[in-house]
Amino acid sequence: MQMSRNQERVLLKRINELVEYLCAQREGISLMEVCGTHTMAISSSGIRRAVDPRLKLVSGPGCPVCVTGDEEIDRALGLAYLDNVTVLTFGDMMRVPGSLGSLADARAKGADVRVVYSPLDGLAFAGAEPKREFVFLGVGFETTAPTVAATVLKAQKMGIKNFSVLPMFKLIPPALAFIAGNKRINIDGFILPGHVSTIIGAEPYRFLVNRYRLPCCITGFEPGDILAGIYILLNQIGNKPRVAIQYRRSVQQKGNSAARRLMSRVFKRVDAVWRGIGRIRSSGLGFKNRFEAFDAGKRFGFQVSVGNRPGVRARSGCRCGEVILGLIIPPECKLFGRVCTPEKPVGPCMVSSEGACAAYYKYER
Repeated sequence: MQMSRNQERVLLKRINELVEYLCAQREGISLMEVCGTHTMAISSSGIRRAVDPRLKLVSGPGCPVCVTGDEEIDRALGLAYLDNVTVLTFGDMMRVPGSLGSLADARAKGADVRVVYSPLDGLAFAGAEPKREFVFLGVGFETTAPTVAATVLKAQKMGIKNFSVLPMFKLIPPALAFIAGNKRINIDGFILPGHVSTIIGAEPYRFLVNRYRLPCCITGFEPGDILAGIYILLNQIGNKPRVAIQYRRSVQQKGNSAARRLMSRVFKRVDAVWRGIGRIRSSGLGFKNRFEAFDAGKRFGFQVSVGNRPGVRARSGCRCGEVILGLIIPPECKLFGRVCTPEKPVGPCMVSSEGACAAYYKYER
């Protein structure tokens, strides 16, 4: 149920009173909103500017486009430049720069790169052009992976041989373990993602409480949801931390078991490389052995390389990796709003509709 403006103002007043009380015993409080949708909602609603400045709301690694590394973009580019191969991707990925350009650059040079709204679109293309290879870029978190798994199962059932997936999936809990254990980042609590939690539930975050004693709250996306989540977290600080669920209208304690079964049937956990972090063990998804025929990386093998293809000059000075770890806010990057804008983005945090830099540029300059 959506809060009225008056209810939101009352809740904001209580939040600022709590910050005043807590900061009598500490310098400040830093809460990380993990999800890119939360980042955009916080910026657009003015919450960051309305709360006591001693309460810092910092962005986390919850934008799937933003955490995709240069080397993964380069592999996608390598596929795009192969003869008789079509790369299928969600729109946000088109302008994300790799070390030698973006998928949009590749399409401008003649590569067949198509924007789709669902991996199922890829099956339609593959069925219509059986002599051409179609590769879907498997970018996303636990919310995207079940849909891709279902598509692979459908392709197998239909006997479609010219459809494959380049797996670049990331799993949120291992990234949060990295952040929680990093003293340089120094987070006091997590505003946990609503969409991911709809799939995995609350249990996978339990380690944040048990091991790191960090308050956690799974929160919805309306301004009232976010304010309520912040209020819950502030009440946990100095008391017994727990994994709270504010977003109860969508998130169950155990999540969506059917979606998780789909993922576990097709995928297995593998190491993954995150922009700004590096390699995190068991933080990604790859194909199980019986589904390796759908793994584009294995299907094309050594060919998946940009090599000496023409591209743009490598970027320098982009601090997107620090932004998604909450180490800096976007305006602290010297490129922000000057060299790097939504029209001419330098890094993925400005490209993505969920990127922190895009949110700050649009709402908080």
